Amino acid sequence: MSSLEDKILGLKKENYCSSSSNSDNEDDYTEDGAPISEPQELSSSLPEPRKWEGISSNTGPKGVIKDWQRFKQLEVEQKKEQYAERIQLMKKLSLTCSSKLDDEKDKKEEDELSELMSDKFLEQYRKKRMNEMLSCSNQLPKFGILIDLKDGSDFIEAIDNENKAVSVIIHIYEINVPECNKLNKILLKLSKKYCEVKFCKIISSDAGMSKHFKVGGVPAILVYKAGLVIGNFVHVTDELGDEFYESDVENFLIEHGMIQDKSCFPKILSQSQDKDEDSDTS
Repeated sequence: MSSLEDKILGLKKENYCSSSSNSDNEDDYTEDGAPISEPQELSSSLPEPRKWEGISSNTGPKGVIKDWQRFKQLEVEQKKEQYAERIQLMKKLSLTCSSKLDDEKDKKEEDELSELMSDKFLEQYRKKRMNEMLSCSNQLPKFGILIDLKDGSDFIEAIDNENKAVSVIIHIYEINVPECNKLNKILLKLSKKYCEVKFCKIISSDAGMSKHFKVGGVPAILVYKAGLVIGNFVHVTDELGDEFYESDVENFLIEHGMIQDKSCFPKILSQSQDKDEDSDTS
């Protein structure tokens, strides 16, 4: 049954055929009236890529050269591998052994080494070296006096023309300074005790020193060795004090390494001398 609205509008639903359905059906046929079949998917029949079988596809000159280079490279690598395998096999099959003579030789060398490292041998070696050092020091020139330098040229010659192994101690002083006169007397005594050391003295004005140095610099001690200054003590009384004695000056020079301590005699040499004296008395 149709509704009231359908009647008013005059619409008819019965026996109604839509044109859209016909148009859809018409698309399924060709102009000749034959039905149109759905397109079938074409399967690709492309051949698979072929693997390289060891033969170059490039037959030109470049390809031939490249193949030859690759062949030589593989040949060299193969030879290296074979050589390494051969060496390993030789090491594995080789036998190491030592003869009786080799064992005796090794034992003899060990005995000689142990003998060299013994305390007795080392003591003899140290004693020999100390005697050589003392003999070298005994060959140095002897002085035993306090040399008076007159001017700057004497000052330079006393340093430059001396043996490089000799220590040169120069006292720069002034006559009217009591500490300088006292130090000259002490250095004279030390020069007789340390004959291998060259003791000198020079007036500051003769050495070309300034007036300021004459007032505040003396007494001064300069020490040279091999032409180089190894000690420079200006107004040395600042360290020695106003009241000083021979032992004070001697200890001062020893502490600063300007002279060697006579009391420090090598123990190994003193022991050997004692043994020699005991053997002589017996």
